[in-house]
Amino acid sequence: MLTIAEPRAHEAALVRAAQGGDRAAFGALYEQYGRLVHGILMSQVSYQEAEDLMQDVFLKALDRLPSLRDPYAFCSWLIAITRRTATDHQRSKKPEVEVHDEIAGRTPDTQALAIMSAIRSLPECYRESLILRLVEGMTGPEIAAQTGLKPDSVRVNLCRGMKLLRACLEGQ
Repeated sequence: MLTIAEPRAHEAALVRAAQGGDRAAFGALYEQYGRLVHGILMSQVSYQEAEDLMQDVFLKALDRLPSLRDPYAFCSWLIAITRRTATDHQRSKKPEVEVHDEIAGRTPDTQALAIMSAIRSLPECYRESLILRLVEGMTGPEIAAQTGLKPDSVRVNLCRGMKLLRACLEGQ
């Protein structure tokens, strides 16, 4: 049986290895945190922008990894980079009309676009939790473990967020 400390120790070992130049270790961190980063980005930007920004986040993380002093703080450090990247992207964007072209031969689902727009209109604490749950498929305990929130906080955010989302969608 694994204790809570063992996965954290394994993660810290991966971070130290990646700091030493081990690309496979960084790849393992990418695999472990990719959904989290993507979900946080999608709570603030479109799907296509999230795809592009996700690569930017991990490139920044790789570049700045040697300056990370505490390998156990990797997740919160990566979340901070992710949020800052999304915010910087939003600030630098010129106002534009959103155009939904066919993506990879598929026409975007109008209902899905409306739901994503409604989610993005919610307060950030609900937005992130809902995107991580509904889009990235993470469970409440996974969201809590990855974001550092308490499981009860995640449960409350999901419950209140869903209530607000329903009200928003019913009002359309």
